[in-house]
Amino acid sequence: MQLKNLFIPACLLYTLTVNAQQTPAVGPTPTIFRYVEVMPKANYDLSKYLSENIHYPDTARKYNIEGRVLIKFVVTEDGIISDCQILKGIGGGCDEEALRVIKNLPPWIPGKQDGKPVKVYYTLPIVFKLTD
Repeated sequence: MQLKNLFIPACLLYTLTVNAQQTPAVGPTPTIFRYVEVMPKANYDLSKYLSENIHYPDTARKYNIEGRVLIKFVVTEDGIISDCQILKGIGGGCDEEALRVIKNLPPWIPGKQDGKPVKVYYTLPIVFKLTD
């Protein structure tokens, strides 16, 4: 019984030691903000861009799939869109289509903190709605 109680902490300690040794010692990781003094924004009509570039997937159309896809991404200090990921999907190819369009967004005006451009997380809902 006592050997079992010692085994788990010993494994945990070994795992932490091995992981710590494998991590390269590089400079501090840049902070990615969630909120900043000046939030990033598109310097173009984002709604128009999305409506012109999103193509309703055939599978979603066939199975009457509608809904909202939530995409999270980073707006870098240069306004480039990076690290795109789906937070909430609806399937039928809509998730992939939303991700494709977001990855291809033109650069934005970057967010600023203390007057300096910084990386900022941004979450954007993409609505898929069938029309007659």
